[in-house]
Amino acid sequence: MYRQQVALIITLLMVLDGFMIVISGYSAMYLRWLTSGGTRYIDDYLLTGIVLFVMFASNVVMGGFGLYSDRRYTSILPVIKRISASVIIVFSIVGVALYGLKMYIIPRGFLGIFAVFVLLGTVLNRAVFDILLDKFQSNGFSARRIMLAGDGKRAVMVCEALMTQKSWGHKIIGYLSSDHNNGLSHEIACLGKLEDFNKVLQENSIDEVIFALEPEFNNDIKSYLDLCEKMGIPYRIVPALFNPYSPFRLSVEHIQDIPALSKETTGINASGLVYKRLMDFLFGIIGFLIFCLMYPIIAIAIKIDSPGPVLFRQQRVGRNNRIFWIYKFRTMYIDAEERKKDLESRNEMNGFMFKMENDPRVTKVGRFLRKSSLDEFPQFINVVKGEMSLVGTRPPTLDEVKQYEVWQRRRISMKPGITGLWQVSGRNKISDFNEVVKLDLQYIDQWKFIADIKILLLTLWVVMRRKGAV
Repeated sequence: MYRQQVALIITLLMVLDGFMIVISGYSAMYLRWLTSGGTRYIDDYLLTGIVLFVMFASNVVMGGFGLYSDRRYTSILPVIKRISASVIIVFSIVGVALYGLKMYIIPRGFLGIFAVFVLLGTVLNRAVFDILLDKFQSNGFSARRIMLAGDGKRAVMVCEALMTQKSWGHKIIGYLSSDHNNGLSHEIACLGKLEDFNKVLQENSIDEVIFALEPEFNNDIKSYLDLCEKMGIPYRIVPALFNPYSPFRLSVEHIQDIPALSKETTGINASGLVYKRLMDFLFGIIGFLIFCLMYPIIAIAIKIDSPGPVLFRQQRVGRNNRIFWIYKFRTMYIDAEERKKDLESRNEMNGFMFKMENDPRVTKVGRFLRKSSLDEFPQFINVVKGEMSLVGTRPPTLDEVKQYEVWQRRRISMKPGITGLWQVSGRNKISDFNEVVKLDLQYIDQWKFIADIKILLLTLWVVMRRKGAV
């Protein structure tokens, strides 16, 4: 119900803001016309285009600043700050765009007046709207009266969330104690214990019950739910799976008409996957074309340096245990895997990875390819095929994964990448495999599209400075 209410409130706010921006644009043009002695600098079509652009751009930017969210601000100051930042960004974009299009006929005075009017108008919108909403919410007869079942940490969190929840009007009338004795705000009355549930429902005016019981609550709440249904009182349940300290969001999804609790274990969502895959495919094609161009030259160098194939192919573990063949330019002698057993005692890495400075298995050409990271270019084949990403975790071997502890396996819950947070964090300086895993998990948990862009730029910087292979 809150979602529908918020959707209507936000829609109304967007319409009011859009209307105010249109008024501001034409008012600014009229004021400019008066102060210039009746001279028109902008024709009607161009003015309409600028106003519409500002309206739609403001909608996007203000949404990004949380001005169209379900959060109810207790003060107008943070709202003014966010609106001011939005106006500065939007009109900076407008100014740059007009300058780039060489539309020098647009008076800067008009844009300045337009920006001030938009700022004042949208702030006025919010102030008046919030005052009216507060008055509507303060109407005790119309407000939705809520009772909390529980008095532990979860009940406190629900109480705090309701205090900032935007709606047409709701009020917490009290709570039922579950013997946690944590207590809620002194402003919220204790209506009794959970054992008094039936009596409290009958003696009070209650529109909704929210069950916010602690996970260790052992009693069956089905009898309470049945009472709510029989009396026609809607209820909500904060599930035991909810962990406020977890970085992963618990949500409810419907598979057709079947509700299911859903909890993702990575920081990437469906839209993020689309953006990431589009970037992988676009730059993967470019990288593949570069690989095709450099292949003949590098192939000749590898063949002259040592016998064996040009490309090295090995099975690696991808996302959620998918097995794929990874491709690289061969940088070692063909008997490298057999010789690895004799070098295990000289492994400089604590854990399941093998790393050795001045590895005798690496060829002369191979050292150059590794130092310049050219050996990684065949992996664009894997990127185009969708087996790897440009940015991700390091693709482990099958033998490595067999030795993983349970918590370490989460690093393969995301598609491996050509580069990643570990590589740009100082690959040559890290000698503990657990530190590598922690960096991979940090990337997975805190994934953002902009983070991939930053890692790619850092990778280019590391390669150009030759501060270690990536």
